Formats: sequence, C-alpha cells, structure tokens
Amino acid sequence: MTVDPVDTFRTEAADLLEQVEQGLLDLMQRLDDDELVNAVFRGLHTLKGSGAMFGFDALAAFTHHCETAFDRVRRGEAPATVALARAVLDACDHMRALVDSPGAPGQQARGRALLDALGQAVAGAGGGAAGDAGAPAATGWHLRFSLPADAMAKGTNPLALLKELRALGDARVRADIAMIPPLEALDPLALHLAWEVDLTTTAPRAAVDDVFIFVMDTMELHVEPLPEQDPARPAQAAPPAPGPATTGDADIAAPADASAQRWSRPDENVRVPAARLDELMDRVGELVIAQSRLGQLANARDDLPLRAVSEEMERLSGELRDTMMVLRMVPVGSLFARFRRLVHDLALDTGKPVELVTDGENTEVDKTVIERLADPLVHLVRNAADHGIEAPESRTAAGKPATGRIRLSARQEGGEVIIAITDDGAGIDRARVRARAEEAGLIAPGQALADAELLQLVLEPGFSTAARVTSLSGRGVGMDVVKRTIDSLRGGIDITSTPGEGTRIALRIPLTVAIIGGLLVRVGQGRYVIPLATVEECLELPHERDNRSRGRAFVSLRDRLVPFLRLRELFATGTSPDPHQKMVVVSTGTERVGLVVDQIIGNHQTVIKSLSRLHAGITTFSGATILGDGSVALILDVAHLVASGQQQEAQLRAAG
Repeated sequence: MTVDPVDTFRTEAADLLEQVEQGLLDLMQRLDDDELVNAVFRGLHTLKGSGAMFGFDALAAFTHHCETAFDRVRRGEAPATVALARAVLDACDHMRALVDSPGAPGQQARGRALLDALGQAVAGAGGGAAGDAGAPAATGWHLRFSLPADAMAKGTNPLALLKELRALGDARVRADIAMIPPLEALDPLALHLAWEVDLTTTAPRAAVDDVFIFVMDTMELHVEPLPEQDPARPAQAAPPAPGPATTGDADIAAPADASAQRWSRPDENVRVPAARLDELMDRVGELVIAQSRLGQLANARDDLPLRAVSEEMERLSGELRDTMMVLRMVPVGSLFARFRRLVHDLALDTGKPVELVTDGENTEVDKTVIERLADPLVHLVRNAADHGIEAPESRTAAGKPATGRIRLSARQEGGEVIIAITDDGAGIDRARVRARAEEAGLIAPGQALADAELLQLVLEPGFSTAARVTSLSGRGVGMDVVKRTIDSLRGGIDITSTPGEGTRIALRIPLTVAIIGGLLVRVGQGRYVIPLATVEECLELPHERDNRSRGRAFVSLRDRLVPFLRLRELFATGTSPDPHQKMVVVSTGTERVGLVVDQIIGNHQTVIKSLSRLHAGITTFSGATILGDGSVALILDVAHLVASGQQQEAQLRAAG
C-alpha cells in the first residue's frame, strides 16, 4: 500500500496543531513561562516550514504571521498576553482548515479577519502590528553550512532551508561541490553538497538561526557579519568550515549537554496506518481460531508430537495476541487532551468560568474504543458546562467558588475501564426529570422508580430538561447518542447526582473489542464464555448444597453473602443438573455474583464477534465466538448478570 506524502503531512500537521493548542492553553495560565512561549514558536515554525515544503503555501503564509508574533514575544519585544494566546488559538482552527481543505470558499476573508485580530492583540500588548519590526536597518550575514550525509534520508530538505533564508531578504546562494566523490564511489542516497549564502536582511540574527533550529545540533554551520564594503564576498574568501554546530556568537549556540540529550537517541516511534492494525488484528483472530481447532484435534489423538506442536502453537498465538493487544492500546490522555480546548470555548460561550481537571490519563484502552468515545464525551462535557455548572453569581451565593470544575477521570477495573465525567454543579433536578418523563410518556404518572432508574431516564431519545434551546443543548439529542455508542461497545452507564454538589456520569467500557481471555463453561448442552478478567474464583456446588440453597439464591462465602444465578434456569435448558455443579464467582468493581454452571471446560482465547441486529435486544450476551470445532459459543454480559443478581438479592432481603 503506497502512502501519500501529503496524507503523512496532514497527520503530522494535526499533531503539531494539537501541541500548539495545548501550549497556548497552558500559556494562558502561566504567561511568564518562557519555555511555553518557545514551544509554541517551535510548533508554528515547523508547521510553516513543512507546509511550504508540501505545497501548502496559503498555510505557510498565514502561519508566518502567527510565528512572527510569537517570535517578538520570544525576543522580549512584546509581552505574552491572554489576548495574544486566544488570537493564535482561534488562528489554529483556520490553519486546520487550510490543511484539511485548502482553497475552500471564504478562507481568504476568514484569514484576513483573524490576522486583524492578531494584529490588535499584538498592538494591545505594546508590540505594534504583527510582523512590524519597526523598519530596522538591513544587516548582511555570510553563512556556510553542510548537513549530515543521511540528512535527506531522515527527512531534511536543504532546498526548504534555502527557501526560508531567501524569505528573510536578499540571499545569494552558492553550492560547494568539493565534497562530491568520484562517480564509482558516489552514494546516490547520500548528501555531498555544502552551501554558502550571502544574506542581506532586516530580520534579527535570531531569525537567521531559527531557520536551522531543528537541525542545528547535527550540522556544520558558521555565521559571521558581511563586511559593509563588500556584501558579495567571493567564495574563496570564506573561512574554513568549523566543528559541528558552531556559530559566530557563543551565546546563541545550544549547550553541548542539552544537544547530546536531545540528539543522542534516534526516534523510536513508527507511524502505522490504523487500517493495517485492524487488518493484522483480523489475521490474529483467525489464527487464534485455527489454533483452537488444532488443539482440539491434538487432544482427540494419542499423538505426543502433535500435542507438543499444538502446545507450542498455543503459546505463540497467545503471545502474538498479547503483543497485538498492546499495539492497539492507547492512553486515554490522548483523548482527554482534546477537551481542554472544548472547555475553554464553552466557558466563553456560556459566560461561566469553567476549569477542566483530568486524572488517570495513562489508563490504556483499545484504539477503536478511543475513536468511538470522542463524540459521547463531547456531549457529556457540553451538558456539564451548560446544564450542570451554575452561573458565577449562583455559585457564589451557594458558597461555592465562582469557577466551576469539570473532572475527566479514568481507571481500570478488571476487564473494564471506567471513564467518569464529574461536575461540581447543581446536580440533577429529580422533580423536573420526572415531570418531563411523564410529559413525554416515558413513565406513568406517579410510577414508583428507584433513584438510579429515574436518573437513567435522561438517556432516553428526545429527553431534555433544558428550559430553553441554546446553541449547546435543549433539543433532546445527545444523551441518547451517548447511550447507543456505549451499548455498541458492550459497555454501561452509571449516573449519580447529589443536589447542590454535582453529577457524576461513569462510562464502563471493555478494555478491548477484539480478543479477550475467556473461561469456557457448559450449561446444559450449550457452551458459553465468561470474560476471564471478571472471574474471581471457581467453587464446587454439589447437588445437596444446591438443594439446601433453593429459595435463598445466595450462599455464604467467607462470611459474606454472595447472590447467585442458576444459568440452567435462566437459559431454560430443560436439562437436569449435573451431580457436581460449579459456581463461577464474577465481579464488576465491588459487586459480586455467582454463576452456577454444569461444567468448567477451561481457558479459551476468545475472538469476539458481534451479534446480529435480530439479537441486539438480548442483554444477557455481549457477543459470540467461534470454537475450534466450528460451533458458536455466546459470551456472557457479566455486568448485566451482576446487576440481575444484586437486584434479586435486594428483592429477597425486602421480602424477608
């Protein structure tokens, strides 16, 4: 599969814009942080240079103005202000549009308006118009530079560097061909040229050095002023090439230790298209099924060499599966980072000061899950800002800080990841929820509902408690989208809310949607898979003990009552129980329940297959898998079964 270089640039540009946005949001909180200013400048500088290299001239020209504004801040000619950071933040949206859809209608007018706002922000900071350097006198510089032989192989384009130098003023370029070897010794992939440039520019010396900011520590560079009487000095008068990364001014050269730390380690990351990972995942899934078939055939024969090969294949396929799982896992921090900008914009739109706090960013989830969680989290964060957080005067009157807080957190529990969105707002008004639900016909007037059931009504399609329609909410869409997405991921949603203190919405998501470790069990004549990450222990439940517990539906396990479900009865198998039944104790967080089965067959690497639309409403099962003999086994939805067991226990306690 051929990779389009432009697509590669777009991917890298998206990463750069994300880094710039994060830097700008941090800078608004710490305006005196010079490292943040430098980080934003470097991101803009790289984006401008890469855009010009790949033919995105409009992007390069627009980004140049933002880069110039931050260069003035970097050099102390203008202070960093919230207005400037906000103007460049707005400009990032336009840069993203120039990357994704260059030449789209209205882009020029939008760009001019943003540059006007940028100029006002710079002028307001006492720095004059953006890009206006006060018309300093022109200065001449003589440069000689050469790059490593493998520079082009690593992505450095010398022509792009020369183009940047020409953009600074009048540049006279001469190529030095002295290092080109004889034809028989020529490596066509290596760089053998050096360059000399006589540059006359009104830009400061720092701007000249910034052209080489990302290759400074691997190249040879010498810069010195041009004699005023001879701005076009001939090449033979050039001084000999100095050592690596030498400049005419010692205070501009990067510290040797910092350079060693920055360049001693090569880039160990490799970009792989998501489609290739998905294809590889499918192949691993087929291999797991084939290995299961091989294991079944080996166990049915008295052939020790075949069994040895089968066991080795099982080990290798298991390791390959685990490695594949790691490759697909992505920290949720990559998802959480997107919401800093969203919360910033929501605070401006609603007029409510809101801050975002994140926790558990290193928790990892399957990349497919990450992609599908983006939209649900957007709806939840917008609802928290619009519905949950009160106006500043209301918060102050209630003894709360004027600034509201939204917290995004993630943690792993067994085979699930819990992603929670918590706000410290007014909480959910139960009376309004009930009134709207009765009005919409979702419940009968006066119908008795548990608190958790009442709160779950906000997830129903078309349900909204907003008093008026705004640009953010009030049209009855959003929460049902969240529910559909989470259901499609075989997850669940828990809602808790305390009046006056806030609301917490927890999304329970499986770690992976592809392959899991499972415990294969038999109930009657059917075989089922229990996700291994939810299994706590297995017990024997003899027929006599089963009879003693009839009508009670729970057993005492280490001084704690554990409710259990007889799957034989739940699935209506119509078969008699085995003499020695087994109970598999499963849990989701702190809740436990026992599942009574006829036989525990053993561990099984489970390739998850989705159920058809016909079976979409069956909540007891979360999917299916293909066994080694080609038959199908259903995968139990443990969260649903645990909830059923806890509900059954509550009913028995109430009856008793």
